[in-house]
Amino acid sequence: MTHHIQPPKANKVLKTLSIHDDERHDEYFWLNERENEEVIDYLNAENEYYEAMTSKYKDFEHSLFKEMKARIKEDDESVPYKYNGYWYIVKYEVGKDYPIYIRKKDTMDNPDELLFDCNKMAEGHDYFKLVGLSVSPDNSMIAYGIDTVGRRNYTLHIKSLVTDEVFSDAIQNTTGSATWANDNKTLFYTVKDEKTLRSDKIYKHKLGSASATDTLIFHEDDDTFGVAVYKSKSKKYLIIACYSTLTNEYHILNADIPDEEFTVFQERVRGLEYSISHYGDQFYVVTNADGAINFKLMKTPENETKFNNWIEVIPHREEVLLEDIDIFKDFLVISERSNGLNHIRIKRWDGTADYYLPFDNETYTAYTSTNVEFDTDILRYGYNSMTTPSSSIDFNMVTKEKTILKEQQVLDPNFDKDNYTSERVWATSHDGVKVPISMVYKKGIKKDGSNPVLLYAYGSYGHTIDPYFSSIRLSLLDRGFIYAIAHVRGGEYLGRMWYENGKLLQKKNTFTDFIECSKFLIAENYTSPKHLYALGGSAGGLLIGAVINEAPELYNGVIAAVPFVDVLTTMLDDSIPLTTGEYDEWGNPNDPEYYEYMKSYSPYDNVKKQDYPHILITTGLHDSQVQYWEPAKWVAKLRTYKTDNNKLLLKTNMKAGHGGASGRFEALKEDAEEYAFLLDLENIHA
Repeated sequence: MTHHIQPPKANKVLKTLSIHDDERHDEYFWLNERENEEVIDYLNAENEYYEAMTSKYKDFEHSLFKEMKARIKEDDESVPYKYNGYWYIVKYEVGKDYPIYIRKKDTMDNPDELLFDCNKMAEGHDYFKLVGLSVSPDNSMIAYGIDTVGRRNYTLHIKSLVTDEVFSDAIQNTTGSATWANDNKTLFYTVKDEKTLRSDKIYKHKLGSASATDTLIFHEDDDTFGVAVYKSKSKKYLIIACYSTLTNEYHILNADIPDEEFTVFQERVRGLEYSISHYGDQFYVVTNADGAINFKLMKTPENETKFNNWIEVIPHREEVLLEDIDIFKDFLVISERSNGLNHIRIKRWDGTADYYLPFDNETYTAYTSTNVEFDTDILRYGYNSMTTPSSSIDFNMVTKEKTILKEQQVLDPNFDKDNYTSERVWATSHDGVKVPISMVYKKGIKKDGSNPVLLYAYGSYGHTIDPYFSSIRLSLLDRGFIYAIAHVRGGEYLGRMWYENGKLLQKKNTFTDFIECSKFLIAENYTSPKHLYALGGSAGGLLIGAVINEAPELYNGVIAAVPFVDVLTTMLDDSIPLTTGEYDEWGNPNDPEYYEYMKSYSPYDNVKKQDYPHILITTGLHDSQVQYWEPAKWVAKLRTYKTDNNKLLLKTNMKAGHGGASGRFEALKEDAEEYAFLLDLENIHA
């Protein structure tokens, strides 16, 4: 029988970590030595244990993968978009993992021009990603970035679209994206610090010159900031963006004169967030200036961009979060969120029209999508809900006609969106605050406490998880699962304060919100602790870790993907990627108050001698965002402390980074593994 297999035991090597007159004893600190054979042996041993413990349902897992894959149209292509006289399209072919990029001149009837076939480019690599496609204004050149490791570190290449020749001069350590000046020969790009992977330098490259002679234009020496460079949609300005969690600063230059100096738009002021769009002789600024916590819209003359020249266009509103704007020649499009739902507002610059796109659903997601053309009456937006596959829609802002260009096809003859229902319910958290939960399930389920529920949340960085459609998820819904998203504090679902109240010294609200949502689903008889499961990834893995230390009895099983669980050790190590930029989110533990607070919830530091649910943890050896040793240390410690016989599995992808596998269908295998783990706990194997 398989249950006699012994789990691996990691060696204990005591390391004492001291700061603020406090000592932490870390017996697994040594697992951070990526090059150490013993570390690799331990990860391999955990992988072998995982394989042994899951072998009984491997066939089921494989059939789940085939089922998920069968719903996806293999020969698919993106909705074409027009840019500077060409239609751009991304295609997928049957049996191929990677995209093919093409374009057509003027009309869709013209022949394909092949830009890239990533299937050929990926040959010989375990991981492959192409990003940052940037075409020169005269359409003759393309710049692009390639990563073959999975550490989000890209090599920049330039290729002639006339001769198809790739220039021999490649530039290492970039973000992969580059921006052309209007002269078709000057290119600006961003370089990353080799150690921390922080984007910190902007260089200028001249076609035909060696990259070794490229000019450093800008260096961001504040290690809590990153930088990027891009061009305004009006094509008039090159823009350098400096960004941190709480603060922005932009530098601008007329794109016709790339050898002149960039000028600062508005100096950084800690806590002042703003973003800029150019139109006519003005810049439009979305900002939180003057305490506009949900943001407001302002404008300023292009030659007088300092803060004291900004004039209000759309004032701040208590109940409405202003998320973004899209600028067109005749229209301003505003993306807003109120009571958790997305709204798209369309205004004519001349004041003759101002209206909202109509949406009618209790819970849905709508967003403006690829709108690269400036002089057009067409707004492209996307729409989906938990029961409605996503569609891409062209909306004529003059005639108000909608054209559905494409609705995601679910290739399953039995799929009918009317067989599912979605609803939004509100749980009451520990402090009386109402927390929304979006859920979807097959029609006809009974509230008798017996339904398996998978509760998902993220809850950090103000990143909102909107209720979205997933064809993969049908594999759970069709087997009786309810899928629920807890819109916990730390996201921005209910506006900017929703985020503010779930970070820094209020971070624990994120965890207690999730626990209270779990208790609500049990109290309302949607499920019971024997059938409740929780899932989170990255910072959402921190959520899972904190929740099972605090309330393990609520869950039968949990999944933590690439989890950020060793909060203090990581936040005290400013040599690894991301740490310094994260102080505004979690706090700086070099300050005793933050140290104490983070120590009180850090999952690794709070593992207790208690029963835990069944746990599956996944990671990638090359992850640059959450280093593999965090989950590895966590598992090693849980093995020593937990007082139950439940499963504890660690699966390390020895070839991938934070986003998991790179191939289109490889990623589905990871979904199938997670679903098989959950379904097995419910004794469902078909």
